[in-house]
Amino acid sequence: MDEYFRKILEHIGEDVERKGLAATPQRAAKAFQYLTKGYKENIDDIVNRAVFESDSDEMIIVKDIELYSLCEHHLLPFFGKCHIGYLPDKKIIGLSKLARIVDIFARRLQIQENLTKQIAEAILHYTNARGVGVVIEAQHLCMMMRGVEKQNSVMKTSCMLGTFRKEISMRAEFLSLIK
Repeated sequence: MDEYFRKILEHIGEDVERKGLAATPQRAAKAFQYLTKGYKENIDDIVNRAVFESDSDEMIIVKDIELYSLCEHHLLPFFGKCHIGYLPDKKIIGLSKLARIVDIFARRLQIQENLTKQIAEAILHYTNARGVGVVIEAQHLCMMMRGVEKQNSVMKTSCMLGTFRKEISMRAEFLSLIK
């Protein structure tokens, strides 16, 4: 991969032999591999045995989970926070596993709309919850650094499954609690 970054630098007119760029192709390749490590991670391995029996039937919410991803259209970062809520049905998932699920999907080339849905569907799959809600708020460098160059815009996406989709009151409770 470092050879490709070298060619990109040469193509934009840079001297890849100059002191400041001498190791940039290797550093860029290493960074890109890290930023896309979600392709090499397996959700089953991450969730592992962290789904537990529970008689809890009240809404569980984790908010402000930081996320960093790369836009699949321009390979530029988008970043923000993810809020997750679910209504357990005899199973709960370990708290850190929710953040890890966010990271697995975020560390792939993405669009925010799909990322939101993938997270919600994974949580539903592993917990068999009665309902799942996921809201992501993010800023996109492809909109901030290029194109329309709007610095203060925030994109919000949501995915509501099960009870969160069917019952307006449940959706409203979730949305009010993440504010």
